[in-house]
Amino acid sequence: MALGGATATHVTKMMAAYNSGSSTVAAHHQHHHQLPHLPPPHMQPHHHHHHHHNNNNNHQLDMEPDRPIGYGAFGVVWSVTDPRDGKRVALKKMPNVFQNLVSCKRVFRELKMLSFFKHENVLSALDILQPPHIDYFEEIYVVTELMQSDLHKIIVSPQPLSSDHAKVFLSRFLGGLKYLHSAGILHRDIKPGNLLVNSNCVLKICDFGLARVEESDESRHMTQEVVTQYYRAPEILMGSRHYSNSIDIWSVGCIFAELLGRRILFQAQSPIQQLDLITDLLGTPSLEAMRTACEGARTHILRGPHKQPSLPVLYSLSGQATHEAVHLLCRMLVFDPAKRISAKDALAHPYLDEGRLRYHTCMCRCCYTTSPGRVYTSDFEPVTEPKFDDGFEKNLSSVRQVKEIIHQFILEQQKGSRVPLCINPQSAAFKSFISSTVAHPSEMPPSPLVWE
Repeated sequence: MALGGATATHVTKMMAAYNSGSSTVAAHHQHHHQLPHLPPPHMQPHHHHHHHHNNNNNHQLDMEPDRPIGYGAFGVVWSVTDPRDGKRVALKKMPNVFQNLVSCKRVFRELKMLSFFKHENVLSALDILQPPHIDYFEEIYVVTELMQSDLHKIIVSPQPLSSDHAKVFLSRFLGGLKYLHSAGILHRDIKPGNLLVNSNCVLKICDFGLARVEESDESRHMTQEVVTQYYRAPEILMGSRHYSNSIDIWSVGCIFAELLGRRILFQAQSPIQQLDLITDLLGTPSLEAMRTACEGARTHILRGPHKQPSLPVLYSLSGQATHEAVHLLCRMLVFDPAKRISAKDALAHPYLDEGRLRYHTCMCRCCYTTSPGRVYTSDFEPVTEPKFDDGFEKNLSSVRQVKEIIHQFILEQQKGSRVPLCINPQSAAFKSFISSTVAHPSEMPPSPLVWE
């Protein structure tokens, strides 16, 4: 397949740069065309006038909410204009943060993660709004980049998606996941709605409300109230008390199939039916593959009819389900989490070569173009050193204590940076933003199935 005008020499040099992992300047080449732009779904023209009230008494700038753009499990996101530079950004409101200790800890963890992340395919905090006096401190506002849409809206839209789109999206998504997993973080709610996309096909993983650090001690129980059901790995469906970052890879496999077929791969009404749909495709798992499952789940599988795998059905997803695509998909959709491919190995799969080439030739921020040609980064899929440290959670014992620590953390984040921002309470949209609530119950990650 012709790669939008890249010469053979250019492709060879690019792949050499990938394989050697060193910085390379590509030879002269014709312009490498970007992917066709995606029209941003559901983007209305904005007619709001922004009045920036500069309050010199406390040297803050006011931010005016413009319109809601999304509701997550633990927050609501609005688009706003940053009065310091006139740029449009997203503002995430985390309401009712200090209701209980669990809620406080979870929000503090998410804030710390958003401030830690530095990767083009992972959403991070650009700023946190100035908190009020601690006695009035009840909610937190985080500023992030404003993205135009998400993968769910694009998949259900009539917008045609080429195999190039699929390859670029999947490679970027895995690049972000490799980075998160290298930091020791499990996302635990990977789904198309949590993959933000711009019309130029830039993709960012978002919503870390359920994320946590991996647990090395297998005897320590982990919550099963994670991952939206359609994207939930079989080990969680079967009540496993411990799991690894391979639960995220299962979710990626489900989304990859959804990109190819434009419909949800395992769309069940209940967790038990979800498991049955998975075994219809993969066949009855071995006892070894079910070693971490609870007794009730194992009994359910063993009582049922023995099923043969039906993986060739994946070729019928669409004309884009080539041998290479299905081969990679089958490495992700593996029942046994220990045998599932890693994000790092998935990125090296031949199916993604063209997507990574296209991305680093004209779309990424890590490489750049000079008059002799393209200068490639020394590290195409960076990891993070050191890992994300969640040691700060160890000694959090009361709501008041965590409230004080978060308040101090936000103030420290702003030291020496730009003029602090706060919400403008006179803004017309302010009342609506303040009263906006979090997700409807149907959007929350469902509770786990009780097998026993």
